[in-house]
Amino acid sequence: MARRNSTPLYVAAFLLFLGGVGFLAYTGFSENSVYFLNVAEARAASGDKLAAARIFGTVSPAGIETPSGALGVTFRLEDKDNAAETLLVDYRGVVPDAFKPGAEVIVEGGMGADGRFSARVLMTKCPSKYQKENRAS
Repeated sequence: MARRNSTPLYVAAFLLFLGGVGFLAYTGFSENSVYFLNVAEARAASGDKLAAARIFGTVSPAGIETPSGALGVTFRLEDKDNAAETLLVDYRGVVPDAFKPGAEVIVEGGMGADGRFSARVLMTKCPSKYQKENRAS
């Protein structure tokens, strides 16, 4: 009885496996690609980078508006290093308790045609009262 050479079968199965893993990796990375920028970088970025972006900065004390009868907030996000660089953000949803002027926040969303950043997510940095105190021994 002659034995068949099964090497081509194993090679084909391995190539199929690699193709499937490659396809999953490509679609996973391309669909979840979000640029992480500060305000100055966001203002200088092209529109395609701002279609899906995560931007961090500080809430400006001027121009915070809450819509009457609805959830959300509209505010100016300042660059952490240059307060003159600002971006108008429109967020509709539950506003975190720690949101206030001067708070460091991260917004995730995309740039609208009107020049406002439409945020789907608004996260605040944890206040310093939750950070471990440095104690001198």
